[in-house]
Amino acid sequence: MASTAWTRRDFLRRTATAGGLAVGGGLLFGACSQVESGNTLEAARESGSIRVGIAGEQPYGFTDRSGRVTGEAPEVARAVFQALGVGGIQATQVEFTALIAGLSARRYDMVAAGMNITPKRCGQAAFSIPDYSAFTAFLVPQGNPQQVTRYEDVTTKGLQLAVLSGAVEQDYAEQAGVPAGQVQVFDSQNTMLQAVTDNRVYCASLTDISLKDLVQKNPDAGVEVTEGFNPVKDGEEVVSAGGFVFRKDDTDLLAAFNQELRRIHDNGEWLRIVEPFGFTEANLPADDLTTEMLCSAS
Repeated sequence: MASTAWTRRDFLRRTATAGGLAVGGGLLFGACSQVESGNTLEAARESGSIRVGIAGEQPYGFTDRSGRVTGEAPEVARAVFQALGVGGIQATQVEFTALIAGLSARRYDMVAAGMNITPKRCGQAAFSIPDYSAFTAFLVPQGNPQQVTRYEDVTTKGLQLAVLSGAVEQDYAEQAGVPAGQVQVFDSQNTMLQAVTDNRVYCASLTDISLKDLVQKNPDAGVEVTEGFNPVKDGEEVVSAGGFVFRKDDTDLLAAFNQELRRIHDNGEWLRIVEPFGFTEANLPADDLTTEMLCSAS
C-alpha cells in the first residue's frame, strides 16, 4: 500500500489545532478579518478573497503536497469566484462533522467539501444548486469474496461495515436495516481503508468517486470498489448529490454563486475542472434535480 496518503493525513491531523487548520491555496495563507455583518460577497470582493471550510478529504477538498488547497469543490469554487470578481480562496480545515458549525460561527463564509444535500443539513444552512451527483459503493477485498453489492448483503451475511463519521452512508445503512452492531464509524477515509485491509471490517461504504480515488492512491492495498448504486429508502431510490453550503442570511452570495455555478455546468467548464479528480459527465446532476427536492426528501 502506498504510504503517502497516510502520512499526509496524519500530518494534517497533528498540526491542526482545536480551532481548525488555516491553509492557503497557493494564493493566501493565514487569517483575515471576519465579516460580522453586511454583504459577504461585497466584502470578499473588497478583500480579494473568500473564506471557505474544507475537511481534508480527497478528492473533494484537501491540501496537496505543495500546500495548495485543491480538490473538486475548491477548484469549482475558484472558477465561480473568479467570475464574481473574487481572486483568492482562503481555507480552514476542520473535521467534517464540524463544518456547518464553523460556518454558523462565521469562521468562514462557505463550505467547499463535497457535502451531500440532506433535509437535516438544509435545516442548519443553505445549499447551492446541486454541484454533482454520485453513486454509493463499497470498498471490499480484491475479488469481493462475500459478493457484497448492497447494504442488505451486509446484514444477511453478518459482516462488519465501516462508515465515515458525519457522512450520509451511516444513515443509508440504518435505513437499509443494517444492525448498529455491524457498523463501525471511522474519522477518515484512510482509517476506513486500514480497517478493511486489517480485516477489522469486511467493507467500507462511501461515494464511488471517493473510493475509486482512495484505491488509485493505494494501488497495493489489495482492495477494489464495487459497482455504484442508489440506496433504497421506503421502496424509493435515494439520489445522492452534493453542493456548497452557505449561511441562510447570505442570500446575495448564494444567488450570485448559483448563477455562475449553473453557467459552468452548462458551458462545459465544470467538466474540464473536475475531470482530474475522477468526476465525469455522469456526475453532472440531472436538469430536474433541485436543492428543494433534496431538502424535502423524506
